[in-house]
Amino acid sequence: MDDVDSEALGDAAYGIFEILLNKGLHARGSPLFARVEAGIDFEEDFRAIFRVFEQDYPSLAAALVARFGSEDAIYLMLCSGEGVAPSMTTQMYWIVEDDPAAGDVEVNGEQAGKWLIFCDAAAVDDLWRKVRDATVAGNLGISAKVSTARPNPDSRDERKVIYVYTRDWKDEADVMRVRECLRRLGVDSRIGYKRNIETFAGEYADRGKKVTYYSV
Repeated sequence: MDDVDSEALGDAAYGIFEILLNKGLHARGSPLFARVEAGIDFEEDFRAIFRVFEQDYPSLAAALVARFGSEDAIYLMLCSGEGVAPSMTTQMYWIVEDDPAAGDVEVNGEQAGKWLIFCDAAAVDDLWRKVRDATVAGNLGISAKVSTARPNPDSRDERKVIYVYTRDWKDEADVMRVRECLRRLGVDSRIGYKRNIETFAGEYADRGKKVTYYSV
């Protein structure tokens, strides 16, 4: 039981720290993915953010160090692509990137919806990079997320999935604008768009019911 509790605490600790780390790095000039992909040393910023985390959440910081062995191990793991490349991310089920200009739009609100893009695991890093960069540049939707290499009990097959969110499923012009942008990024096959209200209702395709609102 103690082992299970320690593992759960370590998961929670890493999840909270990753959120704080991403916010902190953004505030210090550039996001995690930009630093890692450019090979930029961000150890000083990493340690400064960890000190704040340690001060605010001492028990979680201790659990995080206990899980990985040291701060150095966490930093090296991030430098190797954890939280950046889906294929290298094993601590979180999803990597998320928001459009910085989207403001307080609620991704999980009933008005929002998302395009669902399924792809082979071998292709997901490259496609995610394109979708992520277009999202951050404000050329796509309000947010995007991608499934990672961490085994997910909710997955239905071996493929990875990228969600591209739009602010309002009723705004068909905007929804289709995002679809056309995805075509330019190489998503040529037919994909479906699902409203959050169907997701909240627990409606999934394997029940034999059409759950995509748009399919193009």
